[in-house]
Amino acid sequence: MFLTKDNKIKWKWLGWGVVSTAILVFMGIAWFDKPLYLFLRNFDCWLFRSFGAVFSAEMWITVSAIVLVVFYIKKAINSKPRFRDNKNSVSISVFFKDCWVKVRNSYAIFVLTSVVSASLIGWVLKVFIGRARPVFYEALGMTGFFPPSFDWAFNSMPSGHTVASFAGLVMLGLLAPRVKWFTWTLAIFIGLSRVCVGAHWLTDVILGAFIGMVVADFTKAALKHHGADVLN
Repeated sequence: MFLTKDNKIKWKWLGWGVVSTAILVFMGIAWFDKPLYLFLRNFDCWLFRSFGAVFSAEMWITVSAIVLVVFYIKKAINSKPRFRDNKNSVSISVFFKDCWVKVRNSYAIFVLTSVVSASLIGWVLKVFIGRARPVFYEALGMTGFFPPSFDWAFNSMPSGHTVASFAGLVMLGLLAPRVKWFTWTLAIFIGLSRVCVGAHWLTDVILGAFIGMVVADFTKAALKHHGADVLN
């Protein structure tokens, strides 16, 4: 969304995105979060609940890491790993550089880097925002912010599933534009499912989606740039 075809960040668009997201989040907290939460809760179903297990940050990281290892092994079989530098001395840096050259173009490295980076940002924000989850609203009519907090009950904003899924699926859409319609649609459904099952407010999802999108764009720009540097 904020990336040109030659992997440059559209800074003006990004600025407008930040402003728009901030406005939506503040409007949601003050006005539409509660009514839309109660409305979307009517669509709770087994499919949306299964999304919670299938598209968690842990699952994204695990699957992409496994795919990356398999991809590297396949490459290593066809081209043996390098351990020695020009002086024929064993060098860890040479080995890691060789590993990077082998995997730098794999979808797995892009998805893994995007998801890990976005999830770390999301986790930090969760702690320092300290928003109470909707369960308190349903049970006690209570809402609010209690930062900082490491307690799951007060780590509602942003939605971690949404952050990870948008980071991973938007990245896949960037790498394979033909399936972009599917990856974006799936990411939106995953985000909405977190409200339907009662785990998050809609603004938690909006902020999480924005973080995931932005991190995917920056990750692709950075990795494409660094990959080119390695080859030079």
